[in-house]
Amino acid sequence: MTGSGQAMNDTAPALRDQTPERREELRQLLRGLAKPQKWISSMYFYDAAGSHLFDRITTLPEYYLTRTELAIMRERGAEMAAAIGPDAMVIEPGSGSGEKIRLLLQALERPVAYVPIEIAREHLEASSRDLAREFPQIEVLPVWADFTRELEIPRPRRQARRRLVYFPGSTLGNFEPPDAAELLRNFAGMAGAGGAALVGVDVAKPAARIEAAYNDAEGVTAAFNLNMLRNLNSRFGADFDPAAFEHDAFYDADQGRVEMHLRSLREQNVHLAGETIHFRAGESIHTESSYKFTEERFAALAERGGFRVMRTWMDAEGLFSVRYLECL
Repeated sequence: MTGSGQAMNDTAPALRDQTPERREELRQLLRGLAKPQKWISSMYFYDAAGSHLFDRITTLPEYYLTRTELAIMRERGAEMAAAIGPDAMVIEPGSGSGEKIRLLLQALERPVAYVPIEIAREHLEASSRDLAREFPQIEVLPVWADFTRELEIPRPRRQARRRLVYFPGSTLGNFEPPDAAELLRNFAGMAGAGGAALVGVDVAKPAARIEAAYNDAEGVTAAFNLNMLRNLNSRFGADFDPAAFEHDAFYDADQGRVEMHLRSLREQNVHLAGETIHFRAGESIHTESSYKFTEERFAALAERGGFRVMRTWMDAEGLFSVRYLECL
């Protein structure tokens, strides 16, 4: 168990900038918007406003994922820590607000370092500062980056016995299966020989329960989805009109996934980086998928990604799972 009984430290850990070049970002963005089914990477959800909206989503009554995963972490954290072992270095791609990592760091025995990787700079700076203050004996090494791209993991001052990639929140399900397998291979590279991963995995269940989590009564998920357009306007000088789009989320049982879209309410043109993107009325941008896994499907995906599932922890209702993987 770690503690925070040492002197407070208000100095923010030094940020390592590994964000992609703007030209490459625009190229990928325009390529996605030129496809027959227009597509935008879900990383553009997460400007400061989007990050705060997502934090609100996790508290909604319909959104079972976060509270269920937190309960699993609280109840089974000691078992997870025993599987991981002492003196671990924890790497968290897409670290967000850092709520779940606190439970893991508290459970681990003498963790060496924590490496949060996050594209939303303000969120990364704030959470890194808070965690460095709460856990002064753990070296916090934040990396400002898109974790889906190749990046360099900083070395801690104290050598770790094992590297652990922590990837909670069912984020792996937001990637198409080939991309999810490639991402896991990247994680296996981050973890290295003898490394491991702890992954949050949403479980296949009746469609009504799933769809309610992405169409909340307060409309927070809709606001989160539409905020992506404001982020693109701010970041790249685009002229999306959020009022001309609507949130659409549904479960595709054949694919085993939720799809989130932004659907155009009228025929319109949008301008981005000197290009004109035409929308027909009713045409959509696919902004996110969220796959739900059976035991067998996830085990096969993990193996394609260079891991073997060693332990699974699940809530009593069977809504969500946390899985411990070791590198093959």
